[in-house]
Amino acid sequence: MRVRFPIALALWAGVAVAGVLRQDSVVWTMDDPGFGGFSAIHVFPGGERFVAVSDRAMIVEGQFLRDGNGDITAVESRHPAPLPDENGDPIEGVRADSEGVAVGPDGTIYLSFEGVARLRVEDAGDGLPRRLPRHPDFATLQSNSALEALAIGPDGALYTIPERSGRADRPFPVYRLKDGAWDIPFELPRRGPFLVSGADIGPDGRLYVLERDFTGIGFRSRVRRFDLAGGSEETLLETGTGVHDNLEGISVWRQADGRLRMTLISDDNFRWFQVTEIAEYVLDE
Repeated sequence: MRVRFPIALALWAGVAVAGVLRQDSVVWTMDDPGFGGFSAIHVFPGGERFVAVSDRAMIVEGQFLRDGNGDITAVESRHPAPLPDENGDPIEGVRADSEGVAVGPDGTIYLSFEGVARLRVEDAGDGLPRRLPRHPDFATLQSNSALEALAIGPDGALYTIPERSGRADRPFPVYRLKDGAWDIPFELPRRGPFLVSGADIGPDGRLYVLERDFTGIGFRSRVRRFDLAGGSEETLLETGTGVHDNLEGISVWRQADGRLRMTLISDDNFRWFQVTEIAEYVLDE
């Protein structure tokens, strides 16, 4: 099902920074108790196929139907499927908090988890996932604020960022897993009360970081862009409270006309007064 949000709301309460064009915002619904809580999304090249991951260890594959302008007209998908652990058993309790997704050029899916901070690759060749090595810092990350964002670089390196940095004046560390070894190639400055909720590396080779701030009456969202050395910081988007729901996932892809488009998805926290929103912005590079 698809419900379009009033554009007037975005014009009144949002702040669209130069270089970003508002495109569309829709609500996605499904009659399934496992539907909701989406914390990450990856849109495949062309903008039709997607995979979304919830923070209750569920995964959904589907496709967007689009009109001539590229706007979403319908969402078709399978029902949410549970993610198994490395033994093929259901993931339960604190270990089930899946937060980030990244997809390699060959279609390999990688996930980050928050409750017990870790990364894994979804198919290790036998149909089961395989846990990847952990950085020593992962054991010290704040509870419920660990590996919120995951992205994959053009060389196959994985980049993951915690939701919180541990202190308001401390930058966010960017952890990189490259050729089986971890390092922290750069850090991202904290700007105001925003916390990291998602990340992607676009086809332009730049890092896009989605952040959100809960104001007490709703959410504000922000997207910043960096080069892969952590420099050239740009704020592409900053919204007012209530323009979007709790946006947590971001995917950046290129349209047929060559422009980049950001697809963002919200986590409804399985609450009746929140929604699963899919918002899209076209970037005028």
